[in-house]
Amino acid sequence: MITEISPEIHNKLLQIVGDSYVFSDQETRNHYGHDETEDYVFPPNVVVKPANAFEISEIMKLANEYKIPVTPIGGRTGLSGGALSIHKGIGLSTERLNKILEIDERNLQVTTEPAVITQVLREAVAEKNLFYPPDPSSQGSCWIGGNVAENAGGARAVKYGVTKDYVLNLEVVLPNGEIIWTGANTLKNSTGYNLTQLMVGSEGTLGIITKIVMKLLPRNSHNVLMLVPFYKANEACEAVSAIFRAGIVPSALEFMERDAIDWTLQFVEGLNVQVPDAIQAHLLIEVDGNYPDILFQEAEKIMTVVEQFQIDEVLFADTEDQKNALWKMRRSVAEAVKANSIYKEEDTVVPRYELPKLLTGIKQIGNKYGFKSVCYGHAGDGNLHVNIIKGDMTDENWNTEVTKGIREIFELTVSLKGTLSGEHGIGFVQKNYMDIAFSKAQLQLMKGIKSVFDPNGILNPGKIFPDSL
Repeated sequence: MITEISPEIHNKLLQIVGDSYVFSDQETRNHYGHDETEDYVFPPNVVVKPANAFEISEIMKLANEYKIPVTPIGGRTGLSGGALSIHKGIGLSTERLNKILEIDERNLQVTTEPAVITQVLREAVAEKNLFYPPDPSSQGSCWIGGNVAENAGGARAVKYGVTKDYVLNLEVVLPNGEIIWTGANTLKNSTGYNLTQLMVGSEGTLGIITKIVMKLLPRNSHNVLMLVPFYKANEACEAVSAIFRAGIVPSALEFMERDAIDWTLQFVEGLNVQVPDAIQAHLLIEVDGNYPDILFQEAEKIMTVVEQFQIDEVLFADTEDQKNALWKMRRSVAEAVKANSIYKEEDTVVPRYELPKLLTGIKQIGNKYGFKSVCYGHAGDGNLHVNIIKGDMTDENWNTEVTKGIREIFELTVSLKGTLSGEHGIGFVQKNYMDIAFSKAQLQLMKGIKSVFDPNGILNPGKIFPDSL
């Protein structure tokens, strides 16, 4: 591959998208050379902003002919480095593809372009009394195309599933510039290989998504939200599985250990949550539906479960403002941790019954290698975010010991029948741990799929696959 953009190629890009949408100045390149992954910056040689699938097709034909790396760039809220231009070349921003094209109220579907902010999409369908459930914590800034590329989840995945469960059909530009649709706008489809689901979660390595057709649900009218304080963090994790075994499926079940809440309360103004000194963790639990009486019965049943553990007084959110405040606290944890210290975030996921073992093991590994961790996440589906804090660690230990510790955390996760990422993806930062979760044969099979789509290896190179493969 070539990474430099010659005057000839630069002029051809100008001809495709116009003079106003090709940028080679350092400031713009740096701006599009980072996401929310630690402090990494990998600027492309040039940033291009096409307006539609046709222009993207022409860019990919040009890149394929000259073997120029192309990195798709979305909202840059990712946490695995998926949008970083590791091999320079062309940074292809999809920001101009930002329209909701159709909300089909008859079939409960929405067709959208990839640069629509997830929360904007959710609010737009809610106005039609419809519901798009996936709600990543960054929903106010992340884009729906990135959600599809990473198979994003969120708090309500525990009941409603993740992004892949809503994608019906995709318009995709392949690395050679060909434009295809991957499926059909139907709820059932047993026709050929499932290219739609192959594309979901492929992290921009197989094609560039330009249109998305998603199914919707009727909107529920009521919910009950409670915050349960636990004296022991492990018991909070144990309670998660116990709630499901009691026959309740919450619409959200979130875990936050003590530091996560303390740091968030310091970071976000106006949150009035009292945390007694001895409390070590909280569960934020929501049930939803259309019949308040049934929801209160479910909440009472949850109370009978959590009361088997050492808990303090449970807070029931009485008003919408109180509910919004509790959700703001949960959704602000990642920002609060980032503001408090240099950190690395890992996205572990295990069967939910194994959460106590995972949490205990993470703390033991941290003690072994000299780092502190702050854990929180979507406990209802076993997805625990592990924020490893630099604190007063030396740069040498941060760069050597932490890597060893992360490997042991992932080895523990896989030993508990879990895997490396529940929703953030592998991207750049996790790729060299893939040998923990997959055999060489499995990785070669995945790389073979990549080669079929992208024989010249130009689309988002340097992601997912270990350097040694």
